[in-house]
Amino acid sequence: MMKKTLLILTALYSTSALTNNTDLIGNNLNESPENVAPAFHNPPKEVDVPALNYVNQPPMIPHSVKGYQVTKNNNQCLNCHSPENSRVTGATRISPTHFMDRNGNINGDASPRRYFCLQCHVTQSDVEPIIPNQFKPMKGYGK
Repeated sequence: MMKKTLLILTALYSTSALTNNTDLIGNNLNESPENVAPAFHNPPKEVDVPALNYVNQPPMIPHSVKGYQVTKNNNQCLNCHSPENSRVTGATRISPTHFMDRNGNINGDASPRRYFCLQCHVTQSDVEPIIPNQFKPMKGYGK
């Protein structure tokens, strides 16, 4: 009997300790990650846009994108690269193909297929390769 009582008390105490130690996740949309605006500034362009290595290669990004938010509701890349803002910032304007849907119709906003920039574009980094690389650009491309 004593053993059973001790077991029940231990179980109740453990359950109580676990339930009181949890952090609740809020459901306030104003506190969601999409509403967090990192410090954004227009750093001077330090390097030229890198040369392409093959036909239809997406251009590389010549700056850091650390802290940029690209979500379904917000794309910080467009703060500089949209047609309207690129005139002011001097950034490369996104290609007209980014406004076409899968049927070739041109829309006023970036197509959902092309909205998430980092699916195709990567940041440029001048680092030593982790593994040996034998890649050679196509004739007429690259440096």
